[in-house]
Amino acid sequence: MDVMKPLWTSDELIAALGVAPDGGGNVSVSGISIDTRTLQAGDLFVALKDQRDGHDFVSAAFKGGAAAALVSEGYARQPGDRVLFRVSDPLDGLVALGVAARARLSPKARVIGVTGSAGKTGTKEMLRACLSRLGATHASEKSYNNHWGVPLTLARMSADTSFGVFEIGMNHAGEIRPLTKMVQPHAAIITTVEAVHLEHFSSVEAIADAKAEIFEGLPPGGAAIIKNDNPFAARLSDRARALGAKPVTFGLDPNADVHASAFRASDDGSDMTLAFGGESFPVHLAIPGRHIAENALAAAAALDAIGVDVPAALAALADLAPPNGRGARSVLSIGSGQALLIDESYNANPASMRAALETLGAVPRQKYGRRIAVLGDMLELGGDAPALHAGLKGAVDAAEVDLVFACGPHMKGLYDALPAAKKGGYSPASSSIGPVLADHLRAGDVVMVKASNGTRLGAVVEALKTQFGKDGAAA
Repeated sequence: MDVMKPLWTSDELIAALGVAPDGGGNVSVSGISIDTRTLQAGDLFVALKDQRDGHDFVSAAFKGGAAAALVSEGYARQPGDRVLFRVSDPLDGLVALGVAARARLSPKARVIGVTGSAGKTGTKEMLRACLSRLGATHASEKSYNNHWGVPLTLARMSADTSFGVFEIGMNHAGEIRPLTKMVQPHAAIITTVEAVHLEHFSSVEAIADAKAEIFEGLPPGGAAIIKNDNPFAARLSDRARALGAKPVTFGLDPNADVHASAFRASDDGSDMTLAFGGESFPVHLAIPGRHIAENALAAAAALDAIGVDVPAALAALADLAPPNGRGARSVLSIGSGQALLIDESYNANPASMRAALETLGAVPRQKYGRRIAVLGDMLELGGDAPALHAGLKGAVDAAEVDLVFACGPHMKGLYDALPAAKKGGYSPASSSIGPVLADHLRAGDVVMVKASNGTRLGAVVEALKTQFGKDGAAA
């Protein structure tokens, strides 16, 4: 019987953290946890101070089977506490573990970083699926892409990892820089640059510059992967070259270094012929949408940059289903018929909202005759928010949406701009729009739900699944 190798031995923890354990001798851990609700026996519990102070949960962590806890120097030991690693700041300790985890990887291991205004998580999940076919792969959980999510993901990475994929996000300038220097990617993707987080930036150009910080973690000659038809492609390429990186462009246009021809989109996915370096081969994507195809091209560019078998890896995308909140499809039972629910409720910005509406418009009317869009506020858009919301009317019209339900103060601008025949209902809060929507649903509808996560339309999705068939059957 094989004995599972610990994630971190006692000596490795001592070396990374620079402190001796308090309350015990040799202790090894099998995982890293910041949440007692998901903690597993044998984990190291890290008492972060975020929305709540993790020190309030140290005793609960030990009751749950934690092997040790990473705490502040001033933490008062409680009855039942076992091994404690005391540091000035547990977040700094987590960062130290992350840096040590990256340093202990084999020189043959390859790491990819992903950022962008939209498509980060989807591209990361594509790369996880692709690389998992080729070797031991470690990737960010959910959207753990911020100042604690990136070091946590690094700290959870085992020493025998062959491929690492890290999502790196930001809301302000300067946030990506320290994270990419921790990750040290061999290839770095910027999926796209769009008008998001404008509440914290003076211009979209400033957003592009902040995204370009990801290139600062690349080694000399590392691949800076950039969307070719983005307005800021030249700006990003110039920044990459200035840092000693190699720009590699991707896109559906033939001028990109990694591009697609014969692109054919359907409701059941997409097909294309992928071309780069004088070679071409067919690719099928199970997830529909033009934007999904562009993300796949970004993934292909990264796979090529790290020197793996690209066709063998990309074959995984023929079976990759979209995750909840990012395009997952469920069938709802309504009377004696069915409706289709498309869940895009996790996040939204103007670019991803237009892409989701385009995907809704691609659902054939012979399958589902009436198209319904449930749209909530896109957050962090600053003073441009009213115009950016109202500006979605063109995308609604292009998708031939029959009925719109809207919630949130900003989305009211779009709702007011619609003709009366397309107005299904409006509510300032998402909690009130669900019952109105449910009353209007009928068999043969396709319903797409899209908003920033803070708008909380995910609860509407779950309510629909519960009301019209437990959890919904996957479409």
